[in-house]
Amino acid sequence: MEEMTEWKKMRSGIVYDWTDLEIDRSLTRSRLACERFNRSGIDHEDYREALENMIPGVPRSVTILPPFHCDHGNGLHLGEGVFVNYNGTFLDAADITIGSRTLIGPNCSLYTPQHPIDYLQRRKTLESAFPIRIGEDCWLGGNVTVCPGVTIGDRTVIGAGSVVTHDIPSDSLAAGNPCRVIRSLT
Repeated sequence: MEEMTEWKKMRSGIVYDWTDLEIDRSLTRSRLACERFNRSGIDHEDYREALENMIPGVPRSVTILPPFHCDHGNGLHLGEGVFVNYNGTFLDAADITIGSRTLIGPNCSLYTPQHPIDYLQRRKTLESAFPIRIGEDCWLGGNVTVCPGVTIGDRTVIGAGSVVTHDIPSDSLAAGNPCRVIRSLT
C-alpha cells in the first residue's frame, strides 16, 4: 500500500506534518490570495475575481466582506447565497462546508486544525484537522468560534460570542461557552 502524502493525511484527519512542501505551497498561495482579496474590497471591480482566486469554485451568489483569512481556500465549500461578515477566519486544513443561505456574523472563526494535547508532541511540527459542517439557512452571530470536527444542523442559530465545541442539531437556538442548545426552533 502506497504511503499517504502529508496533504492526504491532513484532509483525512490523520496526524500530519504541517511543514510539508505541498502544504507550504498551498499556504503561501492562500496567503497571497487573501492579501489581494483584502486589498480589493467589496466595492472594487476586481472583488469577484479576487474572491474566486482565494476560494476556487465559490458560487457567484456568495458574499464575503474583507478582511478575511483562510489557510488554503480550496477546503472551503460554500453554498449559494452564503454571507460572511467582516473579519472571518476560516482555517481549512480539513474541509469546511457551509450550506446555502447561511449567514456568518463579524469576527467569526472556524478552526479545523487541532494541535496535540501532549506538550512533547506539540513541540514537533505535527497536528491533525477535522472537518466542520454548517447546514443550510443557519445564522452565526458575531464572534462565534467553531472548533474542529463540529457539525451544526440546518436552520440553527448560534448566539453571539458562543464557542461551539460539539455538534448542535438542526432547528436549534444555541449559545454560550461552551455552546449548548437553549431551545428548539420548531
